[in-house]
Amino acid sequence: MEMSMDPGPDPAARRAGWWLLLTAAATVVAVAGRVAAGADLPTLAESLAAIGAARGSYGVGGAARLLSGITLAVGARYLLRTWIMRERLGTRAVPLLLAGSGIVTGLSGSCAVVLALVAPNPLEAAALDAIAPAMAILDSLHGVAGRAGFSLAGLALIAAAYRMWRIGDVLRFIAPGSAIVGVAMQLVWIHAVIVVHRVSGAAFVVWLTLIGFMLVTGRVERIFASRARGA
Repeated sequence: MEMSMDPGPDPAARRAGWWLLLTAAATVVAVAGRVAAGADLPTLAESLAAIGAARGSYGVGGAARLLSGITLAVGARYLLRTWIMRERLGTRAVPLLLAGSGIVTGLSGSCAVVLALVAPNPLEAAALDAIAPAMAILDSLHGVAGRAGFSLAGLALIAAAYRMWRIGDVLRFIAPGSAIVGVAMQLVWIHAVIVVHRVSGAAFVVWLTLIGFMLVTGRVERIFASRARGA
């Protein structure tokens, strides 16, 4: 079926692109803050001690993760409002999964900010003993929410890969990489393959940057419009 008219530039698509680019930037800051803090240690006590010693870095990383969740959810909202979705040329699964990812990622970031604020000084053993149960719950929520957000984003990439392949043009070249990264992102639940998580995380940032740039410049719209006119 052919569309009745050329949709023209879509402000919603442009805004979605900018928000995805902001998500990529915030994610880089979040990872840098977490790595600088060096708080990914075997036991909760060791992790809390590291957080207490690098409160600023960990807090900045957590705040950036919170921000990345917000920007991803907002970007997903604008994706849902594009003419591509209204004409059912795209799949709503992608923005809905990205929105879900943004929400739980924001929750993970909030937990990290709270951990940075309340983690005791490494020398205050008594204070650590007093709040250990609450900190354990908060740390668990932080970890599970972070992994869930990453996993949902990976599912969004898998859903996007199928639609990209169907639409064709340059998107068909992006589709296989999108699918591979999306599948690799599901391995975040397996601690033994943490290296894969780091690589897939970097690839996800690249994906956000690439798709965000294509949305901002109108490339995605032109591809879908061309497909619609030829359908």
